[in-house]
This record gives sequence, C-alpha cells and structure tokens, in this order.
Amino acid sequence: MNNVEWYFLALATIWVLLVGAHYARRNSQALSKLFLPGSIIAGFVALIAGPDVIGRIFGAFEATEVVLSQGLIPAEVFAIWHALPGLLINVVFASLFLGKTIPRPRTIWRRAAPVVTYGQTIAWGQYVIGFLLVIFLLEPIFDVNPMAAALIEIGFEGGHGTAAGLIPVFEELDFMEGADLALGLATVGLLSAIVTGTIMINWAARTNRLDARVKPLDVEAVPEEMAGLLGKNSSNGQSAGEDQPIDPLSLHLGFIGVAVLVGWLCLETLVMLERYTWGRFTDVVILTHVPLFPFAMIGGVVVQIFLARKWGRHIVDRQLVNRIAGTALDIIIVAALATLSLTTITANMIPFVLLAVAGVAWNVLGFLWLAPRLIPSHWFENGIPNFGQSMGMTVTGILLFRMTDPENRSHGLENFGYKQLLFEPIVGGGLFTAAALPLIFQFGAPAMLFVTATLMIAWLSYGLLVLAPASDKS
Repeated sequence: MNNVEWYFLALATIWVLLVGAHYARRNSQALSKLFLPGSIIAGFVALIAGPDVIGRIFGAFEATEVVLSQGLIPAEVFAIWHALPGLLINVVFASLFLGKTIPRPRTIWRRAAPVVTYGQTIAWGQYVIGFLLVIFLLEPIFDVNPMAAALIEIGFEGGHGTAAGLIPVFEELDFMEGADLALGLATVGLLSAIVTGTIMINWAARTNRLDARVKPLDVEAVPEEMAGLLGKNSSNGQSAGEDQPIDPLSLHLGFIGVAVLVGWLCLETLVMLERYTWGRFTDVVILTHVPLFPFAMIGGVVVQIFLARKWGRHIVDRQLVNRIAGTALDIIIVAALATLSLTTITANMIPFVLLAVAGVAWNVLGFLWLAPRLIPSHWFENGIPNFGQSMGMTVTGILLFRMTDPENRSHGLENFGYKQLLFEPIVGGGLFTAAALPLIFQFGAPAMLFVTATLMIAWLSYGLLVLAPASDKS
C-alpha cells in the first residue's frame, strides 16, 4: 500500500470505531449513564487494540510475537494516528469564532464579568497548584520535569483536544512523557467532572441551593447577537452557501483553511521578529516553540470580522462549522487516546496520581468556596458549566448545566457563552496554554509560579474587592 492508501485506512478505521462506539453507547445502559462521548469510547477501544495492551499480551508469546506485537493496529496506521492531532487541532481552533457574532467587549463584560473572574481564577490556580507540587515535591523527590507543572491546566482546562494538539511541542522540548500524562489527566478530569458534578447537583437540589424562582427564559427575548454563542443557526434555516457555485461544505472548509493560513502568517511573522530581535543576542526563544492552533483561532476571528463586514454575518453557517469542528475533534480524541502510552503513565504513576488528585481537589473546593463569593446571582447555575469545563471540556460544562437548569431559567448558558469570548483566547487552550511549556523551558518553574500566582491573585482580588461589593450595592 502507498502512503495515500495508508492515510485512507487510518481515517476509515477511526470512523468504523466511532460508529461502533455510537452503537455501543446507544445500546449499553452502563455506557450511557457515564455520559462519555463516543470518541473517548472509540479511543479506548483503539488503545486496547494497540501495542500497549493487545501487543504486550501477544508479544509475550513466541508464536504470536512477530504477528501481533503491534496489536491489531498496523504500525503504518499507528504512525499516522500519532501525527493527526497536531494537524487537526488547527481546524478545531480556527472554527471557534467562525459564524459567531462577536459582541463589543463592554457588552461581554457587563454580562459575564463575575463568571469570567471565576473562570480565570480557577485556570491560573491550576497552574499555581501544579508549580507548587513540582517545585516542592515532584521535582526534588521524583525527578519530574519542571514542565509537568503545566499538565493540570493542559489536561483539565484544555482537555483531550488541547493535550493532543500540543504533542509536537512536547516532542520538540524533549518531554514526550508529558503528552501521555496530559492525555491521562484529561481522561481523569472528564470522568471526575461528571461524577463530582452529578454529586454536587444532587446536593444543591436537596439543600435548596438551586433558585427555582427565576423567571423562565423568554427565547424570543434572547439578543440576536447571542445566536452564535448558543449554537443556533445564524442562516435562518438556509445554507450559507446555497447560492454559491460550490458546495456549502467546501465553502466552509475554505473559510477554515483561510483562517489557518492567516494564523500561520501571524505566527511566522512573530517568529521572524523574535529571530531578528532578541533572539539574535540571547538564548531566550519562546515563539519558535509555540504551536499554530492558538493563532489559527485568531485567524478565525479575523476571517469572521472580514466576512461579516463584507457580506453580512449570515454568510457563515455556524451549525455547519460546528459539524466540521466536531468531526475533527472526534478524530483527534480517538487518535490521541489510541497512541497514549500506558507504559509512561505506569512509570510515572505517583506523580500522575498526585497531579490528578490536586487538580480535582482545587476545582471542587474552588467551585464550592469561590463561586458563591464571586458570582452574586445564581452562583450554582452560573458556576457549574464553568466547573465542568475546567475539568473536562465545554460539552461537559453544558451537560452539567442542563442537569442543573434544563430550562435555562438562570440565563447561565448565555453568560457561559459570553465568558468563552474572554477566556478561550488566553487559557483553556489559548495563547498562554500553548506558550506555557516553552515559557517554563526558558524561564524555569519558580519564575512562572510568580507570574501565574500574580495573575490568580489579581483576578481573585478583583472579584472579591471590586465586583462583589458593586453587586451588593446594586
């Protein structure tokens, strides 16, 4: 088989696994109760079929060592899967703001300031917890790489997609075990979010912490600018490319491609600027190690603004963009989990468990203590989607919110959507998440602990000393 055929086989295998996972989830009560996405189920099936499980089992027997030492997955397919996340993560991030109406910063801040403050405090706190663990325990006792301090935020706030997208950065910085640990933490975070979130929702319902007196959401009163944030079709039922000479899917893939290209040009410009300025005189090089995907997100914003001004905001069909990004994310998760090294996690089990426990504890305690103090109105309803995102992914946050407030009476869904516009460009897979590993590599863990602790304290102080008193007066 030639390279093209191997690529086709690699993708076809993922699609077959996804179809099987979809069927299994629909027909298994146990799997449906876990609320696990089909891509994660498919990824674990592929992991079991790969060299770390089936391969090790059959590799121990002389009769099957040659044939099944790589498991049921051909080595060529496995190599392609290893490369896919770093490529497709650019599609996901380029799609984040395409088809969304981007409100004015003042509008966003007025609606979502408390939620933004809470989310930023939790995100920077994940770094602080990681740095404290690494500096005072993991590095001196277990000789763990200082870059492990960023793994909680990458795995929990960023999730599987971000962890997989950073695989090339882990490789470039000679910290490949970090990619496996980050993916493992993302899985722990996702499962923990569902379990702990469900427990806290039941606790809140039993102790009357959910405000049922809020007026039901008037769907007609939702501002039109919120259509994209709520995932509604901005094209009023008509395909954005209906009158175009090419298929709408091709058109929207073109929009995403242009967004990635714009992001690439921005990144290459900055890398060149770094190379010919301070890079000529010092050994401090940051941008060279930063991946493309956060700049692809910026490219998506640029393309969206241009399209909206040139042809109107309905030119991009947000639902179609969501389908493209969702497909790319499914492939990323399956490929990343399939190539996860269980050997690496086993070899670093104690640091892995400590990072996971510390991350879960910070998120749970942060939610129960910080959310009531930083979010003045309906703290549980507005806080729970951010809690879910901080431990798993955006979909997890929305799932927990729907369990808490299925009719969106608290308007928490809109606030969560607004918050994403001021959150995702920086952390949770944004610019700082992408730059965290190179920054630690260049400046060391103590310096980055100071930076992240300062930012966490700044956000926390602003929420407690400025926003909270202001809400009490109003």
